[in-house]
Order: sequence, then C-alpha cells, then structure tokens
Amino acid sequence: MLVTGSIIAMLAVVVGAFGAHALKARFEGTNYGETWETAVKYQMYHALGLIVIGILQLDSLFGAQTIFSTASLFMLIGILLFSGSLYVLALTGIKKLGAITPLGGLCFIAAWICVAIGVA
Repeated sequence: MLVTGSIIAMLAVVVGAFGAHALKARFEGTNYGETWETAVKYQMYHALGLIVIGILQLDSLFGAQTIFSTASLFMLIGILLFSGSLYVLALTGIKKLGAITPLGGLCFIAAWICVAIGVA
C-alpha cells in the first residue's frame, strides 16, 4: 500500500496540475473547475490514507492485516468511484455520473471504519 498510495498521490498532483493549466479555459464560466478540484483533493486525501494503512500493515503491533487489506480495497474503489466520476463529470458534463459519486463516498466511510477497527 505504500507504493500504491504514493503512485496515487503522484497522480493526484499530475491531474491537479493538468486541470489547473491545460483545462483552465475549458472550465471557465462553469463549476467544473471546482468539481475537478474536489476530485483531486479526495484522491490525495485517500492516497495518504493508503500510505497510512501501509505503515500500519508494517507495524508489528497491529496484527489486523485482513481488516487493513479490506480498508485498502475500499479506499481504492472509493477513489475510482468518487474521484473518477467527478473527473468524467467535469470533462463531459454528464450529470448522471453524479449518482456514482456517493457510492465512492460510502466506500471511503467503510475504509475509515475498517482502519478504526484495525487499530482498536
């Protein structure tokens, strides 16, 4: 998870810069720039969460490998559903994609619950 989280964090920086520079004109006069920024923020937050999980998995004090693996899976799916749907929404304007975003949010919530259980 340390490597995966690091790569996803790096991609958040790349996608954020791409949105701020290459897509700036495309987003002008719309809320899609804010949508893109929200997607980037949540991608970065949860990339850092994956790194935290990776550190917890290395710590011999916590023997809850299965719950941390489950948390990682929920975070990865959450990033794909939440941030992914917002990226596509910002690029295409297809508002129906907004129905997918809350599913990603639920995955994030489930992931953090798993982390809490694992460290308890």
